[in-house]
Amino acid sequence: MSNILPNKKENIGLSPYDLKFRGRKRTDQVRITVFDISPENVDETQIHSVEELSSYSDSSSLIWVNVDGLHNEEVIADISTIFSIPTHILSDVMQPLSRPQAEAFDNGFFVSLKMLEFDDGNNTVAVENLSLIVMDKVLITFQEEVGDVFNPVRERIRKPNTKIRTSGADYLAFALLDVVIDNYIYIMGVYGEKVEALEGQLILNANTEMLKIINLFKHELNDLRINIKPAKEMVYGLIKLDTELIREENQTHYKELQDNINQAVDLLEYYREVLNDELNIYHSSMSTRLNDTMKLLTIFSVIFIPLTFIVGVYGMNFSNMPELRTQNGYFIVWGAMLVAVIAMLWYFKKKKWF
Repeated sequence: MSNILPNKKENIGLSPYDLKFRGRKRTDQVRITVFDISPENVDETQIHSVEELSSYSDSSSLIWVNVDGLHNEEVIADISTIFSIPTHILSDVMQPLSRPQAEAFDNGFFVSLKMLEFDDGNNTVAVENLSLIVMDKVLITFQEEVGDVFNPVRERIRKPNTKIRTSGADYLAFALLDVVIDNYIYIMGVYGEKVEALEGQLILNANTEMLKIINLFKHELNDLRINIKPAKEMVYGLIKLDTELIREENQTHYKELQDNINQAVDLLEYYREVLNDELNIYHSSMSTRLNDTMKLLTIFSVIFIPLTFIVGVYGMNFSNMPELRTQNGYFIVWGAMLVAVIAMLWYFKKKKWF
């Protein structure tokens, strides 16, 4: 799940204005999809040449351009030229391992964060960097590969008479960010159910397999923390961004992102604390089990010490021991030992040692 990779040596010292891909290639072909959105109609087109984007650069309708694949530097350079996007912004787009960030530029603003998608079949979380460039009537999204969590937004766009068709690029960007953060919360809910179920099993039967599961969950939540917590800083920075492109009527929606990301981070920290508590429960349970075992062994040792003493005394072969010639000595010794055992068991029971 982790999206952390070491920086390549050849990338060290590169200019922030160089349009060079600095990640791991995750798709063979770059795919560009365009939504031309107006209140009356939506035209969804997959284009085959980046030059076709020129016809959308001065469109009067809302344009959403989605680019899947970041490795083609020529395509990114052409997009920079067509839409007048500063090269240092697109340089950050081509660095998918960078931290989430929000930055304003002359004719728009740029946002990047990690997009997480839970695979119910494999119980794994896919991590992908998502970048958004928001301009007056244009939203451009960059993804590392085909496939995302935006189908609910696309369905809203396709439906007539919806707010998303008439509320501008800033509202569409909010809708996409909202889906990403809602997936954070969903993923935390999935892990939360697993962590809470583990707590019940742990109380009933603490074993080494449980310890492995706890450590696995701790590792996975740490990976989630690396991807989710920096997004909180990004959202706070986005709300304070000095840009007129986030219109006043949409400011409230962007503040909702702050509440949602806070909820996601709070859930993350809560379940990390629960796992720490479960780890303490495991160690306490194992210590209690060890103490019970040692208590039982101690009781047996205490019982057999006087018996061993008696047997040792009468195991000595001195000829003048008076008890050796007693007719019922064997049975008397056995009786004395049984009385000693019963007396000690009664005493231990009275003291509630077992």
